[in-house]
Amino acid sequence: MKKSILALSLSLGLMSLVQADALEDRYNRTCAVCHASGAAGAPRTGDVATWDKRLQEKGMDVLVANAKNGIRAMPPKGMCFDCSDEDFKALIEYMAKPKS
Repeated sequence: MKKSILALSLSLGLMSLVQADALEDRYNRTCAVCHASGAAGAPRTGDVATWDKRLQEKGMDVLVANAKNGIRAMPPKGMCFDCSDEDFKALIEYMAKPKS
């Protein structure tokens, strides 16, 4: 029983690492083009104050809709043409966190 619990714990830990790597890879292939540098007024990744303000004022649903439909200089889908709403939400949460 202990071995099963340990194996399950290790599997879940590895899945989390793989998912985090996949999210970072997706960010690097799509969002980072503008959000890493703040190009064309894009909120910079890791700028917690700016992201918190946007999340409080607009809410996650509006930010996801903006990512899907485009806003100002950001094209529809923001270069992530295969992203789902959940993917956009995860990417927004990723960009809103402080850089480590």
